[in-house]
Amino acid sequence: MNPVGAATVDVFAAPAVRVLRREHDTLLSSRHALDAYERCSGEFLEVWARRAPERAFLLERREAGWRGLSYGEMLDQVRRVGAWLLERELPSQGPVAILSDNSVEHAVLTLACLHVGVPVAPISPAYSLVSKDFGKLKSIIRTLRPGLLYVSESALFTPALAAVADLHRALVVSGDRTSGNGTETFEALKTVQNDSAVERAFAAIQPDTVAKVMFTSGSTSEPKGVINTHRMLCSNQQAIAQIWHLLDHPPVLLDWLPWHHTYGGNHNFNMVLRNGGTLYIDRGRPLPGQFETTLANLREVAPTLSLNVPRAYDMLVSALRVEPALCERFFSRLELMFYAGAALPQHLWDALRSLARQSLGRDLPMVSSWGLTETAPTATIGHFQPERAGVIGLPLPGSELKLVPCGDKTEVRVRGPNVTPGYFGQADLSRSCFDEEGFVKTGDAVRFVDPEHPERGLLFDGRIGEDFKLSTATWVNVGALRLEAIAALSPVAQDVVVTGHDRDEIGLLIFPNLAACRSLCSGLASDAPQRLLQQPAVRAHVALGLAQMGREQTGSSTCARRALLLSEPASIDAGEITDKGYINQRAVLTRRAELVETLYRQPADPSVITASEAAAPASGHTR
Repeated sequence: MNPVGAATVDVFAAPAVRVLRREHDTLLSSRHALDAYERCSGEFLEVWARRAPERAFLLERREAGWRGLSYGEMLDQVRRVGAWLLERELPSQGPVAILSDNSVEHAVLTLACLHVGVPVAPISPAYSLVSKDFGKLKSIIRTLRPGLLYVSESALFTPALAAVADLHRALVVSGDRTSGNGTETFEALKTVQNDSAVERAFAAIQPDTVAKVMFTSGSTSEPKGVINTHRMLCSNQQAIAQIWHLLDHPPVLLDWLPWHHTYGGNHNFNMVLRNGGTLYIDRGRPLPGQFETTLANLREVAPTLSLNVPRAYDMLVSALRVEPALCERFFSRLELMFYAGAALPQHLWDALRSLARQSLGRDLPMVSSWGLTETAPTATIGHFQPERAGVIGLPLPGSELKLVPCGDKTEVRVRGPNVTPGYFGQADLSRSCFDEEGFVKTGDAVRFVDPEHPERGLLFDGRIGEDFKLSTATWVNVGALRLEAIAALSPVAQDVVVTGHDRDEIGLLIFPNLAACRSLCSGLASDAPQRLLQQPAVRAHVALGLAQMGREQTGSSTCARRALLLSEPASIDAGEITDKGYINQRAVLTRRAELVETLYRQPADPSVITASEAAAPASGHTR
């Protein structure tokens, strides 16, 4: 069966993969050769400032509506800020560290750094504004030794700045209107003009010049500063453009994904910039109380691409089902739906495709990709319509994959122009991340959709280190089981952590969707999370889900027998969750070891839910 449907023929390049099976591994590469790409990422902006100087590039919502910069205006501000950076000798003083959320100012400073050869390091604002101990921020600043720190508001970041004051000598620049307390205003950076100096610095940038230092989430260790070169950024966008023909015309994107993460900052932002599109900065988040901002923006902005994470699609599906006008608006110009960052549960895949058909009267391409911070970010990408969720596509042009058997799984490794040369300030770690042939070791597992037809793509098969054995010596595929559990426990389970290492059976720690739990309890407007999660209707829903899993998957390694609802949300300080919403299994199991013991205690703890409770359904709520 040809995986390319009629609706996708003009959208994508034909899938074509080269397979070399060796004695101990398999090599995969695209049959599409990688074409020439830009010398540095600043050339993206130079090109569109000439071709379409009046076209809106970057917009954010303000009191008077959507305001921002055109391509011509952006280049002018980038050159001015670049001249200021050169005047302050920033290339020799250390990287520029940005601690704040996405904004026009954030983009100007980033692009100015890229334009004149100053490495820029966007850092998760959560490390400054959510963290209580500032541990990850301190680790990052200690590694970077930045020459400049940018914050959107000095007062907001005062505790964080105080916590790292002894770890750097950087000038602090803020978005405040006036300077003070040792800070400079961002507006002051735009007062310098020295085109000749900027042009010399721009001409000196080479493909292997360091563009960014992108920090990993640090969920299992201290955050690592991944070096991103201009070659990595430019080759990645060239390869994607060759595979996605729909980028032949400028994309329109409404996006919240943070620029300190490789998906938001390298994939989405650079895709808009490289292809002359328009990016609307979304202040919403896929969180209760914040997703309403995203929905309000979608009522005004009809994107041509939807590039998002599974948690956001989960919330979007619920909204589109109850608001037909929003659903029609969302799909009115949409050419592609894309997800990454985590595996998409099959029930969400089915729901999104169904809504698209209802609105458009036809299928809409829906694909995914795979990569990591070390590949800036993409190594594989979907360019055909798969038949199910979880397919991560085929290698990008220029990327080479090595599939290495590892127990019951197959690790995927990568080399190519999109792969990092190493980690900032960590030479030993840089050497250890590559194998003897120069492939970066990822720890991720993949498998073929159909080994006899490799052109049908690869499936993401979880993390090698997440799988475990039960006491029966049977392996548990955590990635697959997690998706099945979320689907069976929907909408109560926002995410789950799989337990059972050296135990007789599998259990689940459930991070609940509190709004969904409340909706199950008729007449219960609000309640403390701990009390809400013990309501009979909520427990019954979980018990029924466990029973369903038991009917569909009868083996001890393929279904969960018990569950515990967590009243405490995942902690970013403890590395349990990234600000993109990805739950780290290992960190949760380590931090909540006592709850794992509670899950398996005999006699059973009253808070534990089992499938046997499904035999006695409950309704309503208790007081």
